[in-house]
Amino acid sequence: MQIAVASGKGGTGKTLLSTCLMKVLADYNPVLIDADVEEPNAGLVLKQQVLETTVVSRLVPEINPQTCNLCGKCAQICKFNALVVLIDKVLVFNELCHSCGACAYLCPQAAIKEKDHPIGVIEEAHLPGYGTLLTGRLTVGEAQSPPLIKATKNKKTEAGLRIIDCPPGTTCAMIEAIRDSDYCLLVTEPTPFGLHDLELSLEAVGLLDIPGGLIINRWQGEEQELAALSSRTGFPILARIPFSSKLAQSYMQGRDPLEAMPSLRNILTDIISQIKEALS
Repeated sequence: MQIAVASGKGGTGKTLLSTCLMKVLADYNPVLIDADVEEPNAGLVLKQQVLETTVVSRLVPEINPQTCNLCGKCAQICKFNALVVLIDKVLVFNELCHSCGACAYLCPQAAIKEKDHPIGVIEEAHLPGYGTLLTGRLTVGEAQSPPLIKATKNKKTEAGLRIIDCPPGTTCAMIEAIRDSDYCLLVTEPTPFGLHDLELSLEAVGLLDIPGGLIINRWQGEEQELAALSSRTGFPILARIPFSSKLAQSYMQGRDPLEAMPSLRNILTDIISQIKEALS
């Protein structure tokens, strides 16, 4: 089973929920995948030591100047403007390339071949008593994170349960992270920004036809608009995590949130029960 933990905006508590779920579900030897590859932080919370690092690359075109006759066909084919044909050479912009391979396949002179372009790494750590943590870490300056997210999710691990800590927002990175999940937990907060971005993420999850539910973090008793949104979209409110300054302080200091708020374990256990019931 694969559970995605996502949200429309950052700072709602995705990593808090993901790491605590991993601890509560430790009997299943889960794999936690930190798919927020631009700024992964699950490892900071779990204080892991990386045991293995795998370099991830994607294919980009390489022009053979001895064969290329500057016909311009490659630039015409590329819909992403990653190739520009000048009077004496062809420029390749790797950051714009989507690795579709069309330029190499359709070049009349067979002057283009594809080469590996490193975009980041996958860090693997084994947490005794909890499971495995896979962290995608995008190289600074790289513009495209979905290929690394996909590679991190596809890394072979023996686990019956996978938890995806997704990047915020509703961009391609979030879509790639939640894709193929059995259930999506959408974490939000009772603020106007939280409500606005939650609506966008609900639309994205709905387009992928993934069942899901809402978790209200930092709940302080006000939820009329969130309840109305839940009723309108059919995504139930699975849990409400009360606002707790003690929990926030403990989390910032790197201590175990389940010890700072013992009731959180019961909340997460109830969420898991509701997910099992929904999927059955």
